[in-house]
Amino acid sequence: MPDNRVDSSASLEKSRTLRQVIPAMSIPLASIFGSGFLVIVPVLASSVGPYSLLAMVVVAFVAFQAGAVVRHNILYVEPVLEAGKNHITLSLERLSSLALVVAYIVSVCLYVHILSSFVLGAFHMDSDFNKSLLTSLVIGVITVIGVMGGLKPLEKLENWALSLTLAILGLLLVGFASYDMNSYLDVGSFTMPIMPERSLWEMVTIVAGTLIVVQGFETTRYLGRQFDTWTRILASRWSQYLSLTVYIVFVALALPVVTVLNGDYSDNSLILLAAEVSALLVTPLILAASLSQFSAAVADTLAAAENMVEMTHNRVNQRLGYLFVGVIAIALAWSGSTFTIITLASRAFAFYYFLQCIVGFTVCESHCERARLSFVALALLFVLIFAVPAG
Repeated sequence: MPDNRVDSSASLEKSRTLRQVIPAMSIPLASIFGSGFLVIVPVLASSVGPYSLLAMVVVAFVAFQAGAVVRHNILYVEPVLEAGKNHITLSLERLSSLALVVAYIVSVCLYVHILSSFVLGAFHMDSDFNKSLLTSLVIGVITVIGVMGGLKPLEKLENWALSLTLAILGLLLVGFASYDMNSYLDVGSFTMPIMPERSLWEMVTIVAGTLIVVQGFETTRYLGRQFDTWTRILASRWSQYLSLTVYIVFVALALPVVTVLNGDYSDNSLILLAAEVSALLVTPLILAASLSQFSAAVADTLAAAENMVEMTHNRVNQRLGYLFVGVIAIALAWSGSTFTIITLASRAFAFYYFLQCIVGFTVCESHCERARLSFVALALLFVLIFAVPAG
């Protein structure tokens, strides 16, 4: 499984795929940046306070290892699935596809819940009831569009959403860096958020529930019709290199600003952090949050419905798939806070990645690969069983 086997061959393929890699990166990057940067700072600050940067590094490490599993399976599992001779691998892959559908449905609810939180937060109307209500209405609109005419035309929003997200993220990084520098020049040190009154076990289990914020690298696993094997492997790896680096820098720069929240953390706290840096950032941030979350919800609704069509061999058509996704996502919208849904989504994707570890294990040829797959599987199993929401 390890990337060292992939890396040694990738150097031979890189020149052939270079022009294709950048377009292939847009899909995983849109997913990885989709919601994570909007909520990661308040979640980590409320759970581990001044150790948020360390927690982000750990989450990034686990995510990269899960990404390595996906890249391993692109290279070694896909040929086995095409041959159709290993029935154990085929059965586990079908179960994994079902788990992915469930994960996508939860993420649809999460994306729209975050959208609702930021939009309502701008008008100081972000009560739990209002967020659940607006989330239900938006998911309902997406469902109706899907059932009546299909969501394919809305896929074009993804590139616009990614561009706007990266732009506002860049502005926030510059703004946080400037704020930090001025604070340091004024007092000669950085002020870190206070340590929350939590046990070590509480901190670990809350951090475990943040895996969803760096999810999205698995999308290259399902782009075989658009890109070849090595293009997808390189797109997955480079997307993780870029996004995880940005996340670590983002958390590091945001920590000194977090103190303005005075320990009062919510899912849309980034609005207050942006306002502290510059009032001019607030409106672009809300626009970026709205467009990126709507686009991500549309993309995951499409993916879930298409997977259902494929798994049922067209016994469930795409319109029925849209309806199924919409109904379940609306029900989830009333299940709890954004932090609760973040943890639920992390558990759902952890289960999918765990199954991908098992799928990869069935085609392993060395003890070293099996040991690494087992390590990643155990880490994901911990997330699946013990992850809890912040708050």
